[in-house]
Amino acid sequence: MKPLIERKNKNGFWGDAWCRLKKNKGAMFALAIILIMIFCAVFADRLAPYPYDLQDYNHTFETPNRQHLLGTDNFGRDILSRIIHGSRISLLVGFSSIIVAIILGGLLGAVSGYYGGRVDNLFMRAMDILMAIPGMLLAISLAAVLKPGLLNLVIAIAVADIPGYARVVRASVLSIKDQEFIEAAQCVGASDSRIIFKHIIPNCLAPIIVQATLGMAGAILSASSLSFLGLGIQPPTPEWGSMLSSARQYIMSYSHMTTFPGIAIMITIFGLNILGDGLRDALDPRLKN
Repeated sequence: MKPLIERKNKNGFWGDAWCRLKKNKGAMFALAIILIMIFCAVFADRLAPYPYDLQDYNHTFETPNRQHLLGTDNFGRDILSRIIHGSRISLLVGFSSIIVAIILGGLLGAVSGYYGGRVDNLFMRAMDILMAIPGMLLAISLAAVLKPGLLNLVIAIAVADIPGYARVVRASVLSIKDQEFIEAAQCVGASDSRIIFKHIIPNCLAPIIVQATLGMAGAILSASSLSFLGLGIQPPTPEWGSMLSSARQYIMSYSHMTTFPGIAIMITIFGLNILGDGLRDALDPRLKN
């Protein structure tokens, strides 16, 4: 038993978390789904059987067949190719918006929790104002004000997500800043910026990673919703939400045009949510034996 304990301790926190995550079959299955989606997004040009914008008016509204595995749309474009290329847009928006929200929200939360007092009160009241507005409504408002496009879509979703990350990081900072290693860093003359970026934020990564994994699912769903409403990615660029929007008028006659993009959204969000739950369990120190 002793060698096993020593070997486990040598793995460190992240090594132990990975070992626990590997034991969670559901989380590993979800991780496989996300990796497949990322692979499709990176190699979309090679995996797609047809160009996503290739129109063939001789083969419009085709149901799934050998030539077009998921059928074609009203312009004769291959739906499978558009879904594969759409994964690139959806994952790009999800990753980018979450990264922006983590950077801005994490910085605000770290500064607020570390300094406290008036700084904390000012930043948190601003976050309270943003949180008082439903996230989707705030994203719709920003997307409507800004010009539709990839960059503005990322900005709209990121701004709506900033308060959540600020709150998570602030709560972690409040539990960390009074510990001995922070006091030791202050005693040796470390600057506040060094303490925040070198000591506090690295110790807040576990809840941030969990929040980011779950938040990315929401970001992809928000991007699809905004594109469905015409406020996100514009046709002919393939995006799952815009594909649903374009096909909604044919839902009764040609249901395959809406079914497959909807399944792609569902599978991706399912994988991210299950992976987020698995990461939360793996990164929770209270679950360590």
